[in-house]
Amino acid sequence: MKEAKTKHTDKDLLITGIKKMALSVLTMFIGPTLIYIAFSNQEKPLYIPILALGIAVCTAAIYFAFKGINTIMDSMFGKKK
Repeated sequence: MKEAKTKHTDKDLLITGIKKMALSVLTMFIGPTLIYIAFSNQEKPLYIPILALGIAVCTAAIYFAFKGINTIMDSMFGKKK
């Protein structure tokens, strides 16, 4: 009889996805903190650069969350063809 081949989770790809998610969680805390710091010091000369950095870090959090979830799904279900 022919054995049915079952798909297993690619552990290396799963670890990569978890690392991306960890980076996403880290940036999810840093970004809003930078934005809060910028808005509480509007009279300072570094207001605009800190605000821009906070927005960039929040954007990176969204990107890493998407890529992390996508990588984890690929490790469990295989890549789309």
